[in-house]
Amino acid sequence: MKPVVLAGGTGSRLWPKSRAALPKQFLSLTSDSTMLQDTITRLNGTDAEAPVFICNDAHRFLVAEQLRKKNIKHGGILLEPVGRNTAPAIALAALHATKNGEDPILLVLAADHLIKDQSAFHSAIIKAGALANEGKLVTFGIVPDQPHTGYGYIKAGNVLNVGFEVADFVEKPELDTAKQYVESGDFFWNSGMFMFKASRYVEELSKYNPEILKICRRAIETEAPDLDFIRVDSEIFATCPDDSIDYAVMEKTDSAAMVPLDAGWSDVGSWTSLWETANKDGNGNVCVGDTILENTKNSYVNAEQRLVSVIGLEDVIVVETKDAVMVAHKDDAQSIKNVVNKLKAEKRPEFEFHREVFRPWGSYDSIDSGARFQVKRITVKPGEKLSVQMHHHRAEHWIVVSGSANVTIDDSTQLVTENESVYIPIGAVHALENPGKIPLELIEVQSGAYLGEDDIVRFSDRYGRVEKK
Repeated sequence: MKPVVLAGGTGSRLWPKSRAALPKQFLSLTSDSTMLQDTITRLNGTDAEAPVFICNDAHRFLVAEQLRKKNIKHGGILLEPVGRNTAPAIALAALHATKNGEDPILLVLAADHLIKDQSAFHSAIIKAGALANEGKLVTFGIVPDQPHTGYGYIKAGNVLNVGFEVADFVEKPELDTAKQYVESGDFFWNSGMFMFKASRYVEELSKYNPEILKICRRAIETEAPDLDFIRVDSEIFATCPDDSIDYAVMEKTDSAAMVPLDAGWSDVGSWTSLWETANKDGNGNVCVGDTILENTKNSYVNAEQRLVSVIGLEDVIVVETKDAVMVAHKDDAQSIKNVVNKLKAEKRPEFEFHREVFRPWGSYDSIDSGARFQVKRITVKPGEKLSVQMHHHRAEHWIVVSGSANVTIDDSTQLVTENESVYIPIGAVHALENPGKIPLELIEVQSGAYLGEDDIVRFSDRYGRVEKK
């Protein structure tokens, strides 16, 4: 069994914690580990091989770093040049898995789901594997514990040895219809998790959506390794139709089967769902971070940076980060996406980035800024190096707080240690490297007429970020 982990996502529904550059699968929301890490570690005790991951180019180093931190071995990180939904993504994984004549069973998982009962999950995997070996395309149907209008439903058909045939896939219903589904006992939530032989998915995709398969075959013919990553032809893949596995294959095939799963599952699709699945205090509140609540009930309060106090409220969500505060009624949590859309339309940085931005070499935290200056705290991991670069519009002062830095300015390189500083003039070609064994921390003061991140001309970069001409 080879897990295929879909690690895409844009981070809109759990803003301000989740953002385009750091969506929820890379956050620690339901445990001390990130959701991506939990997705893999909950497979411990199964016969799973090293998983294959699928993500976009912008998130590739986040995936690699989170796997490294947990010492998780992988079978490849496939990079989607553009988002084309789940059917093409899974096609790339299936073609990659069968390129050497092998035909593994693929367990397709989302990187951002919560599953509380690991034992029940393992049992469902075994049942699904038996059906997959018979040539079935298996989906996992969540046993509903309440009427829910945010999920699609699967109607169970004829009974199989360890599951059911799929009678129908149903779109997200109105509340009254959802109540009827749950009362009938014949309907299950559509989890978006699947299991099938790689070759069977390719066969059914060829039958029902051959254009997707043809383009994915062409795109992956010239797959190119790049560090931990596998790149496909971006121009070819961009021509692929945008379609989900449900529409492209599962709703059309006559080989669809379902295994029920009752394991405390949630897609963590909103702050309300996080409140629903978390442990609550005597007043029904869920608190994370430095919080003080007074006369407050049935609320979710998450404080990242500062003390947050909530007084005299009920059924609210309060989320604080370094650069934003969001307050919402639990019943209106889905409207957060409207706020995110406004941020995007106004081109505000809070749409895409946190104040602290992670890079493959470390991170930077924007501490302060004004009309012609910006102050950042920069952390460089041991042995890492930023790109050799130049700025047209800004000069920089670097003050080393801890660790040591190899600083190259034009043709000169010098070692800068704690409490020392260095100046980089406008137009100077420069680079920063941590040669030591501990993290390098420095304060960077930028000054100039334009301070945007796009005022970077890279000449060389060990992370493949130099544009090819």
